[in-house]
Amino acid sequence: MKPELRHLRYLLAVAEHANFTRAAEELRIAQPTLSQQIRQLEKALGTQLLDRGGRSVRLTDAGEAYARYARRALQDLAAGERAVLDVRDLSRGRLRVAFTPTFTAYLTGPLVAAFHARHPGITLDVRESPQDRIEADLLADGLDLGIAFRGTHLPGVEAEVLFTEALGLVVGPGHPHAGRTEPLPAAELSGHRFAVLSDDFATRRHLDAYLEEHRVRPRVAMEANSVHALTEVVRRAPLATVLPDAVSREHAGLTPVPLSPALPSRPVVLLRRASAYRSAAAGAFAALAARWGTDGAGQPIG
Repeated sequence: MKPELRHLRYLLAVAEHANFTRAAEELRIAQPTLSQQIRQLEKALGTQLLDRGGRSVRLTDAGEAYARYARRALQDLAAGERAVLDVRDLSRGRLRVAFTPTFTAYLTGPLVAAFHARHPGITLDVRESPQDRIEADLLADGLDLGIAFRGTHLPGVEAEVLFTEALGLVVGPGHPHAGRTEPLPAAELSGHRFAVLSDDFATRRHLDAYLEEHRVRPRVAMEANSVHALTEVVRRAPLATVLPDAVSREHAGLTPVPLSPALPSRPVVLLRRASAYRSAAAGAFAALAARWGTDGAGQPIG
């Protein structure tokens, strides 16, 4: 007997759940049937793929090796199915795109709307995810494209620079520095109370690196896992924060305060799996994103 596609899916499901019962529930087959199919696969390969001796089921060394190829085979088949369905005139299709959370405040909406206006037949699956999750999903063929920041990327993920994002110190109208035009020395930030994004945001890590470089330790009065929540609090409380300039421009109640030295800018990149099939929809979205410009209004160029 030669292994079939169902055997690959069954093996990977058991490996993921480390349990036959949960894997069978996910696959919607009876547990005895699942066990029998796995044993058929092991017999066909002439080796044991699963260690069933402990409290949980795990892959043997041979199973780990085989599972790597099984995942790759299923990914390639899924890509092949998308290639067959891909329509070059972009009259239909599906595109999976993820953005890091900061971009939902100023980039996701306009960019997705611009793409939809050009290609209304493409169904978009838009997600918000941390950058490490985006890269993992790209490698697992769970995404077609991601928009995040340039850095040390996982092997197999390639990055194309789209534009440079500027960051700045921001306060609300009730803050003592509201309306200040003279640059604030970085050393003086130690005496300020801050509202900041949680450390799973790239913006927070960028801020922390700046503060560490200048040996500044401001008082963190609030952490938020939402850009919207952060901007609403800063508008109403005498707290400072750091946000992309494009975000502060869109909120009338936020006032930028110049810093000396200024916060370093950071390149925004389009991420994709290097070996992935590139559909017409992915190509069109990438081309639109590449023409994105910071012209003061955050509008796409072209």
